[in-house]
Amino acid sequence: MGTAQQLPDLARAWVAGWTVSRRTPPPVEEAWGLRIDVGLPNHTTRHVLIDTDEVTVRTVARSVGAPGTRIKALMPLETAVSWTGADWVPDNQNPAFLMAADLQPGTAQPPCGYRVTTETHEAVTYVRVLSHDGSPAARGQIAATGDTAVVDRVKTDPAHRRRGLGTVVMHTLANAAAARGATVGVLAASTDGRALYEALGWTIHSPLAGVMHKPVRT
Repeated sequence: MGTAQQLPDLARAWVAGWTVSRRTPPPVEEAWGLRIDVGLPNHTTRHVLIDTDEVTVRTVARSVGAPGTRIKALMPLETAVSWTGADWVPDNQNPAFLMAADLQPGTAQPPCGYRVTTETHEAVTYVRVLSHDGSPAARGQIAATGDTAVVDRVKTDPAHRRRGLGTVVMHTLANAAAARGATVGVLAASTDGRALYEALGWTIHSPLAGVMHKPVRT
């Protein structure tokens, strides 16, 4: 399975890996896509729309609205906001993107003064980059689900940026997933993260809108 696969397959692979990474119940099939029962107070349910025609988006938005409900859809954020209506607001003001790449083993040597730790629990590998005093500098995790692995929660502390730590994290994650048999990586990228991933050979396959239910109070 390579990254030439169809967008719905990539989206489903992302959802499957995301649920493993976040330790939620497996996704549930719906007529329009997938439902994840996240179970957090401010994020009870996530609906991932694979079908994103206007009628479907508007119908889903009307039928699933409840506190803590969120929708992810393979479309530009401004379109999702327009179609879901006034009771839905962006869960992040910046656009996001569904990206994928063929996993290639790479060098993951940290710069001087940093060290890398790796832990694997079940299907999820956690990578941490620590500074000389042991404080966290960067992190990320990856969930391997067969041929596909989903990168999640990649972050570099602002005080340690522009030192290549994000690249170290990504290469370490890719190496760990490849060792478990994964050949394709999938992730949801923020606007800030997009440049790093593109520099490492990841390709954007779709915009990824996120909205949450927040009724207008009158």
